[in-house]
Amino acid sequence: MLTCLKPGTRAWLTRSGNPARKLEWTWEVAERGRTRIYVNPVGVNAVVAEALAGGVVQELRQYSRVQREARWRDHSRLDFLLTRGQRHCYVEVKSATLALGGGRTAFPDAVTTRGAKHLDALMQIRGAGHRAVLLFCASRNDARSVEPADFIDPEYGATLRRAAKAGVEILAYKCRITRRGVTLWRRVPVLL
Repeated sequence: MLTCLKPGTRAWLTRSGNPARKLEWTWEVAERGRTRIYVNPVGVNAVVAEALAGGVVQELRQYSRVQREARWRDHSRLDFLLTRGQRHCYVEVKSATLALGGGRTAFPDAVTTRGAKHLDALMQIRGAGHRAVLLFCASRNDARSVEPADFIDPEYGATLRRAAKAGVEILAYKCRITRRGVTLWRRVPVLL
């Protein structure tokens, strides 16, 4: 949350309605001037699931079935398994919120060994002959591109580039964030 929570940031909250939860409220959006940032990491997969079901991600429209939380051989869990007949596509989603300036958005905002593990699983999947996709959800309305935050986690950046060379597809779509909700909107370039 390096560039999301600063003094003067306006927070959009929702009430959970779950009495068993430790906290009654969930932080959904950070608003700084005209910039809105979707900060709920759990909600990002719901946004992507809706986009997949609605055909928003053009590169993944050809699949007829969407399964969440798909397991891979080594017990890795990936966000989605898309299927059509015998064709399989595994998709891992990462929420990019880190602002670098000029519309450049980056991931991660902290060291992520888990993120590198997901990339390793995607490379295994691709090596086994299946389609493998890393989908960055550019969770800022000012995002113009997404790139690895090498200055925060150089190992993740190196693994991401290795995955791309191994045939893992790297996509990024930005969010539209309004008072009505958050939706995946349009593709932005990934800068490796």
